[in-house]
Amino acid sequence: MSKTEEKKGWFSRLRDGLKRSSSAISGGITDIFTKRKLDDDVIEELEELLISADLGVATSARIAANIAKNRFDKEIAPEEIRGALADEVSTILDPVAQPFLLDESRKPHVVLVVGVNGSGKTTTIGKFAKQYRSAGKKVVLAAGDTFRAAAVEQLQVWGQRTGCDVVTTKVGGDAAGLSFTALEKAKAEQADLLLIDTAGRLQNKTDLMAELEKILRVIKKLDPDAPHSCLLVLDATTGQNALNQVEIFGKVCNVTGLVMTKLDGTARGGVLVAIADRFSLPVHAIGVGESEDDLQPFAAKDFARALSGVESN
Repeated sequence: MSKTEEKKGWFSRLRDGLKRSSSAISGGITDIFTKRKLDDDVIEELEELLISADLGVATSARIAANIAKNRFDKEIAPEEIRGALADEVSTILDPVAQPFLLDESRKPHVVLVVGVNGSGKTTTIGKFAKQYRSAGKKVVLAAGDTFRAAAVEQLQVWGQRTGCDVVTTKVGGDAAGLSFTALEKAKAEQADLLLIDTAGRLQNKTDLMAELEKILRVIKKLDPDAPHSCLLVLDATTGQNALNQVEIFGKVCNVTGLVMTKLDGTARGGVLVAIADRFSLPVHAIGVGESEDDLQPFAAKDFARALSGVESN
């Protein structure tokens, strides 16, 4: 498959995955702009539409105002508004669309993967592991979500599938100790990448944060610079709650990048725009399905066009 065919294939999957989000936006634009001039009332309706699509209040207001520039009091076709919206969203997302880069000078590059339970952390780790194993890299996985036997088992399945060693401990075991052991192993074996899964129990934030702080303390005994990356996995279906998660995890571990999953299961895909606008954190990858190929590097323009309902790419 050529690069062009591959890109088209991904854009089609992305557009299909974002259909629930884009349908609400695109349909709303048609309703608002058909045979109406762009006046103050129309701008307000557009702003409300974007807020309802989870782009956030401040971001929605600025986008609506920018679209209105040079178009005020003119009758504008819905297609032009969708294109203008895609351009505005792309402008916000372009600076944060940064692929995850493996630091070859680290042996291993230590990645702490955080996020609330159910966000897709373990699956994301498995997909990253597959991608790097396919590229010929040696990868070690650490099953640090010790409170959920299912998470450990899921990571072991990914380990078998990808040919990666998985370091585990007993259910309810010490996640920090496990992370230390995993880093020792990864160092001894000259692994390229160590991916550490973590628990995500936000019901008791104090315990969760204390556990993450302990993991950070312990692995720094082996490598003062570790973790070299901290990836926060966000579930798009949580909408505006995702903003709170970025704040909470950012206070404990220095979140270096984001992965957003489950964009195919929600009409709230616009929340990624609000997060990018507010936090300016790199967005490394997005997921629009369950298959291994449905986690792909984040491309701002493709996402913006798919979200806005712009048909062609």
